[in-house]
Order: sequence, then structure tokens, then C-alpha cells
Amino acid sequence: MSTSVLTRTTLAATLLAASLTTDIQAKTITVVVTDTPCQTITGFGAACCDGAMCPYATDTQPVSLLYGPQSKIGLNIMRMEISPNFVGDIVVPEWGNWDSPYDWQGSVPSAKIVKRRGGIVFGTPWSPPGEYKTNGTAQGGNNEEQGYQRGELREDCYEKFFPWMNTFLKYMKSKGVDVDAVSVQNEPDWWVDYSGCLYTPQQQVNLVKNYAHLLDRETYDGVRLISAEPLGFDPKYSNALLNDTTARKQIDIIAGHIYGHAPLDKGNLKDAATLAAKYGKEVWMTEHSVDNIGNHNGLPTWHEQLLFAEEVNECLLAGCNAYIYWYMRAHWSFVGTGEEQHMPGNGKNKLLPRAYVMSHFSKHLTNSTRLNTRANVAIATNAYFENSAYIKGDSLIVMAIDTTGTGNNLRLLLPVKVKSGVHLLSTSNESLCKETPIAIDEPVSELTIPLPERSLNTFIFMIDRGEDGIQNIDVANNKSADPSCYDLSGRRILEPATSTGSTRNKGVYIRNGRKYLNR
Repeated sequence: MSTSVLTRTTLAATLLAASLTTDIQAKTITVVVTDTPCQTITGFGAACCDGAMCPYATDTQPVSLLYGPQSKIGLNIMRMEISPNFVGDIVVPEWGNWDSPYDWQGSVPSAKIVKRRGGIVFGTPWSPPGEYKTNGTAQGGNNEEQGYQRGELREDCYEKFFPWMNTFLKYMKSKGVDVDAVSVQNEPDWWVDYSGCLYTPQQQVNLVKNYAHLLDRETYDGVRLISAEPLGFDPKYSNALLNDTTARKQIDIIAGHIYGHAPLDKGNLKDAATLAAKYGKEVWMTEHSVDNIGNHNGLPTWHEQLLFAEEVNECLLAGCNAYIYWYMRAHWSFVGTGEEQHMPGNGKNKLLPRAYVMSHFSKHLTNSTRLNTRANVAIATNAYFENSAYIKGDSLIVMAIDTTGTGNNLRLLLPVKVKSGVHLLSTSNESLCKETPIAIDEPVSELTIPLPERSLNTFIFMIDRGEDGIQNIDVANNKSADPSCYDLSGRRILEPATSTGSTRNKGVYIRNGRKYLNR
């Protein structure tokens, strides 16, 4: 049975689109949501670092606005820098001219808020201590003043690297922050004139294979190890780790950035995620800032916001478990800077439209399991239409992004019957996250819903628990599904119960989008 669902809001938008149509006519896009599970979504986040987060990342307003299930945005992962020092309180960086110490303390206040709200905190080194490196400095070495000396980790200091990481973990723990994960290196393939360190894929393998056992996971609550994060998600880095049996056992998360390489491009993120999935490793996109032409005020246009939404969606389609943006505060990011040259009302620490765009994902998809979909429109980078689908408890969630100037009709074929729904709609920088109920007279598995022009849509359906209910989506026995367990904040945990009857993780946990209770 096919049911056409028209709410007042979507009907009005459709009629308006029809009145403006010239030579391009709206058409029906059919999306088939299958019962084939893909990866579990760990979450979404941003970086709390220097720069736009000054003074020295100590301003806690951005995380207060962005993080936690009770916030409007719902981020749950925070990235911070592991600066190249030892004790965190007193060392001034040799490579910068700061007015006060640049240290591990800077991000502590924000990290404490994120942890209190159930979030994940991980650290990334831009460089290990300069005395460990071939150029004797934390700087990357790529300018005349630095003598164009390539900064690499000296082989005789490989054994010092993870003990240095332990000093960071110890310091953070002493300040009340249990760090969830640490990365090997920020952009090991990018020779810079700021803090940086170069590794070849084989050098990273040698470091991890021979010395990662020195990371004190037992003392620091099972801290996870993230691979180095190459600039364009070059799979040579992650594949080299995963193809080495010993190194593979030490790495928990494969990570990278997508500068210069869109998520679905052949040969980068998608390829890295394919091998990672084979070995049950999570994949995190840990940094990107979207370039904007912007309007006359320098802020992103609505079209650019839709391209950002497509980027997040494409990372998930490529197999990512997590998406972490760059600075959380910048005029092209989630929280305003208050700079005068930008749009009036873009006050410091004010939520910006991009934050609400992100909330379509972060507020609703964390802890869900992605379901495979098929459509009569090919998914490609910056396509005029994109979609994805997820299951989370009793909810079936469908994302749809339509960049056309006329809008389209979306025909959904679902793997289960649904009995009610909510439509979250964003259509401009001024019209964000409008919520409208979807009236469904009786449980259906097929619906046709109008998509307004240039719109970002999240449809959250309540699954009917009748004979065609949630139990028909069998994620537990599917080899492509993520076998990991997560708590309600998206953090991966140990198995809730072991053969010895351990009850370390009592309570509710999630595997492949389904909740379980461990008593």
C-alpha cells in the first residue's frame, strides 16, 4: 500500500516550487532502504585547539553550546592537541610567540565539560618533543628560517614516544579527564613550517609494531590507539598498519582527513574504510574545514551549507563511524567569533547555521546503525540528491539532501512498517530544523513525501512492532555489521559480560543500533 504524506509545511513548499518551475520539472526519486546493516555510528565532533579557540582553548562556551544530548546540536566527540611538552603547565612552545604557556592545560576545562556530558575526548600530537626529532625542534622545518630540515621522529627515540604519551594521559587524568583515545600523528604526510612531524607509512608501522605495547592501556582505562591522520586520507598509511599482523593488533581506529579528496573519491577514504571494515576497525574522519566563497558578509551561503551536509553524508556512506570537523568556533564553523566583518548578529559564542546543519546528523544518528540503500539517482560527490538511512532502537531514520531549485518527490520503500514520523527540515540559513509531524493513518512500508527545493531533510519514523517490526532487521548475524558494543554516549566499551561473569559494564549498551540491558 502506498501512502502519500503531505504536511502543511511540505505541501506549501511543494506548491511554491511548482509555481517557480520553468524548464526543470520536479520528479519522483525512489529510495529503497534495505535491511542490510553497515557500520555503527560512534558520533560527531570538532576540535578544541588554539587559533579560533583562543585564548589557548580555555574558553568553554563553544563546548557548552555544542555538546551533550541536551544541547541543541548534540556533538559527542572532542579532539584536542597533545602539545610537544612533558608536564603541561610550564613549557612555552619553541615555535610560537604566545603571551602565555601553550600546554596541555588549555583544553582541560572544555574536556571536563565534554566528559561530564558523556562525550569522547581524544588527543592528537602535531609533533612529539623536539629533542626526539631529526631537526631538534617541534617545528616541521619547511621554511628558510627553519633551514628546510625535515622533522622526523628519530629511530633511537621510537621507544620514548609512547611513554611520552603516557605522561599526557597521566596529566589529564590528574586533572579529572580520562582521555578515551590518542592518535599517532596529525598529518604525517604534510611537511609544514609549524608544529609537525613526518612519517612514511613504513615508519609508522615500525613505531606501532615495535613500541605501541608501551602505551599504558591498563592504567588509563583501556585508552584506544588511533592511527596517524594523513592529510587526504591516503590509504597507504592505514593499509600498511592493517596488513601487518602485529601492528594491526595495536590499532583500534583508522583515521585521516579529507583535504583535497572527497569522501567517495576512489583511492582514499572509501578504500581505507574497506580494509578497516574487514578487520573490524572503526574509521574516523578527524579533520576538515569546508572552503566557502560565502555571501557578502563572508559567511557560508545556503548552497555551501548543503555541500557541507553532503560531505558529512558521504563520509558515512564511505564507511566512517565518526566525523570530526576542524575548529568548533569560526565564522565558517559552528560557533561565532564576533568578528566585526561578519554578519550582524554573528556574535561571539552564538550558534551559527552550520551547527544546526550538523545537528541533523549529530543529534539523531549517534549510536545508530547505517542501513544500505538503493536509489534511482546515482550517489556521487556533490550530487543534486543524496540519501542515507539508519536504525536506532525503535526508530528508522532517513536522510535526504536535495540541492535542486525545484524540489522533488521522495518515494520511500522501507524494510519495516512504520506507524508515525517526524520531518526535520532546513531550507536556508534562516529556516533551520523546523519540525513537523508526519501523519500516517495506519502502519505502512511505502511513503511518498515532497522534498522542498534546496533542502536538508531528516525523517524519523517510529517502527511498528507488529509482525513486520524491528525484529526483522537482523543486524547481529550480518558479517558487515559492526560487532562492537557502545554505551549511550557512543563510546566503545568492553564486552558487557565476560566468561568470568564480569559486571564491569552494567546497564544499557548498544550493538548495531539495538539496546541491550546488562544487569
